[in-house]
Amino acid sequence: MLDDIFSVVRQRWGSSSPERDDSKKPDIPKDLMFKCPRCGTVSFSEDFNLNGKVCPSCNYHSRLSARERLDITIDKGSLQEFDKEMVSKNPINFPDYEAKQQALRARTGLKDAVITGTAKIRNKEIVIIVMDSHFLMASMGSVVGEKITRAFEYATEHKLPVIAFTASGGARMQEGIVSLMQMAKTSGAVARHSEAGLLYITVMTDPTTGGVTASFASLGDIIIAEPKVLIGFAGRRVIEGTIRQKLPDEFQSAEFMLENGFVDMIVERKKMRRTLAHLLALHEQKGGAFDE
Repeated sequence: MLDDIFSVVRQRWGSSSPERDDSKKPDIPKDLMFKCPRCGTVSFSEDFNLNGKVCPSCNYHSRLSARERLDITIDKGSLQEFDKEMVSKNPINFPDYEAKQQALRARTGLKDAVITGTAKIRNKEIVIIVMDSHFLMASMGSVVGEKITRAFEYATEHKLPVIAFTASGGARMQEGIVSLMQMAKTSGAVARHSEAGLLYITVMTDPTTGGVTASFASLGDIIIAEPKVLIGFAGRRVIEGTIRQKLPDEFQSAEFMLENGFVDMIVERKKMRRTLAHLLALHEQKGGAFDE
């Protein structure tokens, strides 16, 4: 009896039937929907992108590429990029390092993990630094450190404020001690810029950790963070294992850092450009020093 039933089903709904013909299935794009990794809300990718890659439900700020960040921050067409062809060597002969860099360059369109240059925000000229976590988690190697140092030196010479969007996993292990040297080098360039009486604004995005946090990212005159981003030096498990204490759930979040005085303000992405423009206007500079 069951064989007869299944025989009828096969005849009516077999693979040759139009109702089951896979070739007639609608062509649905793979990236049609976005599922928030924090709250699980599902929304159309188009709506998510139009909202600045911010979850409409929980306000989760997704990571942006450097180009995406520039598009929503600076005046259109104002970027004059520095050192765009600079690439890292392999100072300690780390296995497969060159091949990995080449693959990342092809995938991201970047030579390394940071873009620097002059730009304008509402017609106010600045030097801008934007790190990109899609390139080796924006780890700071020789090129990242050199480009950031040169950006500060240019800003000091031309009496310009600097805005740096940081996003990094820290120093780049593939370059060994050379990467650690960048902490001192970038910090020295920031110090000379500060001694000239010039403004430096840091915007910490997700994540800002390791040697970047321990150097130029924490030296801004004004330190801004996007909501709920990860900010810290060592990882939670390392710290808990060292001090043998349980850390608060919100530890190393932007909100925790604001409460404890490490961050000056938290600014949502849709308000960032306006906030930066207001800060630049407030600290309008003449002759390389703050107005008194």
